[in-house]
Amino acid sequence: MKILVTGGAGFIGSFLVDKLVELGHEVRILDNLEEQVHGGKQPNYLNHQAEFIKGDVRDYDVLKQALGGIEVVFHEAAAVGVAQSNYEIKRYTDVNVGGTANLLDIVVNDKHSSVKKILTTSSMTAYAEGMYQCPACGQVKGELRPLNQLEQKDWYMYCPNCHSPIEPVITAETAPQPCNSIYALTKKTQEDMLMLTGKMYQIPTVALRCFNVYGPRQSIANPYTGVTAIFIARLKNNQPPVIYEDGLQTRDFVSVHDAVEALILAMDNPRADYRVMNIGSGQPTTIKDVALNLARLMDKEIRPKITGEFRKNDIRHCYADTSLAKKILGWRPKVSFNQGMTELIVWSQTVAAKDDFIKAEQELRSRGIL
Repeated sequence: MKILVTGGAGFIGSFLVDKLVELGHEVRILDNLEEQVHGGKQPNYLNHQAEFIKGDVRDYDVLKQALGGIEVVFHEAAAVGVAQSNYEIKRYTDVNVGGTANLLDIVVNDKHSSVKKILTTSSMTAYAEGMYQCPACGQVKGELRPLNQLEQKDWYMYCPNCHSPIEPVITAETAPQPCNSIYALTKKTQEDMLMLTGKMYQIPTVALRCFNVYGPRQSIANPYTGVTAIFIARLKNNQPPVIYEDGLQTRDFVSVHDAVEALILAMDNPRADYRVMNIGSGQPTTIKDVALNLARLMDKEIRPKITGEFRKNDIRHCYADTSLAKKILGWRPKVSFNQGMTELIVWSQTVAAKDDFIKAEQELRSRGIL
């Protein structure tokens, strides 16, 4: 098939391109080579068996050109990063919502469009807090902790109904999505636009709601990237990973290889059409354990710095119920946390962490957003 991968030079997109080429598909990449991520240059890992178009999904005409003759679209182009989105509001909305609007507008209105399916990676950030179990009220949706609670260094979660202490449980696709950032809101909107338009025009659409994806090609020089890459960058600079609260907050980490496998399965399986599915490990990992394991794997005798400070709108726990993806796609994560982290560390050794990383990180901390 002829396949377009928007954002195909990026983290998930580039691995997806590699797999599609390996499977014998004719692949085209549209990527703007974002300065913050790529420095405006094609990364050396970019698959040269794929056609490359330098362009932005915000450019209607360029996107229309890229869609010529395409049968399947993987819409991976996005402005990524929770903290940055909350002050670069227009850019995130223009890229994530506006870019998706351009894509759908072209597919729907171009009488020559050959697009038969559109897939995207959505985000677990739309859930904000995950689901919890209350001893008195049963399963409840966690709510963001109020500022006065955090100021008292009370990091725990309480039932929104009876205020009893509650414990985290898996979060299914049916959980409410209150969104606690501009990024989350734009990804949820993107997801809703795809489902609405796809059903209206009978163009199959799929959104995989990814949890914390990590792996090689994840920038370790960009302080807006995921926590694993940030911790590695600090350890490479012989600086301790900095952890908020008590370090016992948890996240669900899933390897980029597992995420790409889910995308491929969703492309090939008509049972996935018009579905939204969680993609995660299904296992909670504390942020403190992430830092300790990375230091051990990197042979660094550096303990994390647990600050006891907090960030507004940070969540405490959220991890995935992946039963729907298992049922529909036959998908299960295959890469263990230690395997994936070892691979990421090996990758990091081939990439120099920029000298100004710590300076950039300090600037973000001064904004209170990192």
